[in-house]
Amino acid sequence: MGLHWTDIPGNLVEALRAGQVIPAHPLALRADRALDERRQRALTRYYIDAGCGGVAVGVHTTQFEIRDAGLYQPVLRLAAREVESWTDRDLIRIAGLVGQTKQAVGEARIAVGEGYHAGLLSLAALSDADEDELIAHCKTVSADIPLVGFYLQPAVGGRVLSAGFWRRFAEIENVIAIKIAPFNRYRTLDVVRGVVEAGAQDRVALYTGNDDHIALDLLTPFALSVSGTLTSVRIRGGLLGHWSVWTRSAVLLLERIRKAVEGGPIDPDLLALDAQITDTNSAIFDAANDFRGAIAGCHEILHRQGLLEGIWCLDRDAGLGPGQAAEIDRIVAAYPHLNDDDFVRENLERWLS
Repeated sequence: MGLHWTDIPGNLVEALRAGQVIPAHPLALRADRALDERRQRALTRYYIDAGCGGVAVGVHTTQFEIRDAGLYQPVLRLAAREVESWTDRDLIRIAGLVGQTKQAVGEARIAVGEGYHAGLLSLAALSDADEDELIAHCKTVSADIPLVGFYLQPAVGGRVLSAGFWRRFAEIENVIAIKIAPFNRYRTLDVVRGVVEAGAQDRVALYTGNDDHIALDLLTPFALSVSGTLTSVRIRGGLLGHWSVWTRSAVLLLERIRKAVEGGPIDPDLLALDAQITDTNSAIFDAANDFRGAIAGCHEILHRQGLLEGIWCLDRDAGLGPGQAAEIDRIVAAYPHLNDDDFVRENLERWLS
């Protein structure tokens, strides 16, 4: 019998449903592409002290190639142990799960063994499967670990999924959240509608993974009519690669949005931030080159702050895209209020100790 969501401490389930900043954890490497454990721990400490409510490890931003490099379990273990030793707060721990069913189940069991609460399930490896096969796959993996669904944009390996798929996925009893990351408004609505049609909106927390639309995803009341009944739901938090950088600012942003949503009216300046954050993301994620430099772009910000020694990826051909460094220079100069450079500078030596 695997881990069920009711086995997760109640305070963490409540925190997940309330909405948290959950950064997609990068991978710290040395120039020889070996794991830099000191800086890997420093990144986790950074996210903890920034005020994150959780961490997601072994996901796209951590680099899927960690599996081929034999780093999947060691990297999960490093983050989990750092959460346990660095803070008295308990954080939601989410592990990335990939591959065909046998591999995904194996990774789920590793994650549970390392103290993770849920698995972010990528369906990219099942590109030829129909939706019945996908649902069967999800149900099988959910027997071992609570699932966070993952609507990954096609530009980086995802596939288009219908509202019907998301209704059936949300009906799986051990699903606790969905990361909505198709970078597409119509497909974002498909997920929301599917969850509402399943009547699962109280159990399944909605998280934005739309790095191109973060603030408005969090500010928007999604009021949908299903079977003649108007139901309003919200995307409560974010599980984002973008939030792996300038993370303290992301925590403050979510706090500001939560207060605005609860108290209203919405400050127009808060709405204006959405475009600024999207412009920032276009540089960091290398939108001009179809997101090929997305991971390296996150590394570049962390490298400039001193958290990473370099921007190396396990894939030696991965790096910044043409013109991406200049674009990052531009957004750093244009939006100084979005960074957390002072926070990192004040704490870096302690995190690296």
